[in-house]
Amino acid sequence: MTRTHIAADPAPIPAATGIWGRQLDRFPGTFARTRYLAITIAATVVLYYQLYAQGTVATKIIADLHMSLTYFIVIQIAGGAIGAIGSLAAGLADRWGRANLVVYGLALVSLLMLFAAPNVHGETSYMIVFVLISGVEGVILVATPALIRDFSPQMGRASAMGFWTLGPVLGSLLATAISSNTLDDHPRWQFQFQVAGIVGWIVFAVAFIGLRELAPALRDQLMVSIHDRALLEARARGIDPEQALRGHWRQLLHVRIMLPALAISSYLLFYYLSVGFFVLFYVTTYGYTEARANALANWYWIANALTLVIFGLLSDLFRVRKPFMLAGGLISAIGVAWFAIATRAGDTGYYAFAMIILVIAIGSGMTFAAWMAAFTETVEARNPAATATGLAIWGASVRVAVAAGFTALIFLIPAANTLVEAGPRVHELATRYAAELTTLQRLSPAVKAELSTRPDDPAVQAEALGQLANLPAADVGRVFSLQRQQNPAALSGPDREFLAATGDRVATAATALRAASAVPKDDLAYLTVHAAEVRDAAHDSPDQWARLWWLCFAAQLLFLPSIWLLTGHWSPAAGRADAERHRAAVRAELLAAETA
Repeated sequence: MTRTHIAADPAPIPAATGIWGRQLDRFPGTFARTRYLAITIAATVVLYYQLYAQGTVATKIIADLHMSLTYFIVIQIAGGAIGAIGSLAAGLADRWGRANLVVYGLALVSLLMLFAAPNVHGETSYMIVFVLISGVEGVILVATPALIRDFSPQMGRASAMGFWTLGPVLGSLLATAISSNTLDDHPRWQFQFQVAGIVGWIVFAVAFIGLRELAPALRDQLMVSIHDRALLEARARGIDPEQALRGHWRQLLHVRIMLPALAISSYLLFYYLSVGFFVLFYVTTYGYTEARANALANWYWIANALTLVIFGLLSDLFRVRKPFMLAGGLISAIGVAWFAIATRAGDTGYYAFAMIILVIAIGSGMTFAAWMAAFTETVEARNPAATATGLAIWGASVRVAVAAGFTALIFLIPAANTLVEAGPRVHELATRYAAELTTLQRLSPAVKAELSTRPDDPAVQAEALGQLANLPAADVGRVFSLQRQQNPAALSGPDREFLAATGDRVATAATALRAASAVPKDDLAYLTVHAAEVRDAAHDSPDQWARLWWLCFAAQLLFLPSIWLLTGHWSPAAGRADAERHRAAVRAELLAAETA
């Protein structure tokens, strides 16, 4: 073992200070470390909230900007691609640091949310703004967990990562909670973006003042326990950060890094589809309002948030990751399969869906907190100085998987496009002209065709009124003829009886026909063209969405074998023994350094 000399008056650890450096030359105490972790988690929550705000009002954005669902999905795909590039670029955080990426990323996204997004006037400008937001989010996806790792020894890593993972989950919850409680009073989609922008500026101010990171020589080491602090600082005085990073990409482009990153990215497909399209799914397939759909999504995010923290703590307590990943992966996969079956049934109720969502949320929370800890520990086993690089590989994999999943959405759910593009107007017209459409449905196709070409022809009108009043056309003509008599008192007894029996029926039919004739031709033409396809799409939608959920189920099963590639123990006893060996080694090295 290499001896580390601890001087009585140690030399300072090189650290860049000020608002452009933000580096600490000592590992912080418990209170300061908790503060830095809290600011990082708060920044993560807000950044994801800002990214996910659009999903809560997706149908409104599509309608207001006159875009197709396919184009909206293409925007998400483009955002995923740029986010992947942003994640890879954030691998430079190993050289440039993490804190500034978070602080100034918050400022940029908040500007875009508050001023740019609410003022777009077309689908192209909206795409540009969303792609910019996604690019920054790709950077933050790497920088924030890197900060969490830096301040979290391995023995508390799962707990810390569980809290970090609250970022996307609480971001989702914040988005759905705010929208479900404000959409009725503030129906414009721009309002949701403006609120997200204001919240972002508040957290930016806190982060600008209070967020710091470890100096490179401190963060580039492996820290198993908080008791390693003295040894960590002693070693840091002899570390060359540039030397530690040499060849880091080559070290991490390895099967034990790449395959788990790809596997968890496919596992998270259900989560990302839920974030982006849960509202669309429930609005188009089950007729929920946007507020009700967002309220249902809250069940997912609340349960997932609690589970992440609870099982992160348990993973650290038992010193194992893999059993939690395996059990959680199986539970969530079963939940996703149940969700697919319930979707195909077509008549699943609100609370039945809530129960299924709870199962998925619990399983995925159990899996992901342990996975983030295990993955960062696997990266550390290859090179502790390359944590951000390893997270960049994971972040890029997630964005690529999201883009692939959203591409599949276009081909697997064509009914959704019809329901989004034509469904609202068909529903609005069908509601507005319900009585008139019922009248027209009682007419034969031949009579409707004749009315469109000869609306003033008495014979055609008589035929139409006869069908509406359930009378022969000759009887309708006789009613008209009798009603034109100048002296009704001169009518014969049979004529008066006939008129009394049929006159009101013909008059009612005439009123209904006049109302139906007043429906604008453009509206009728739109219904003629689209009503049947919307009806067919509504019928096909549950089966098509179920196919997508089955794809997510398969992706979750494919994740399970990758667990064996990560470092860590299956047995709590082995985990405790490993921790004790590390403590003994640290004590021995410190003792040797002090007596050197």
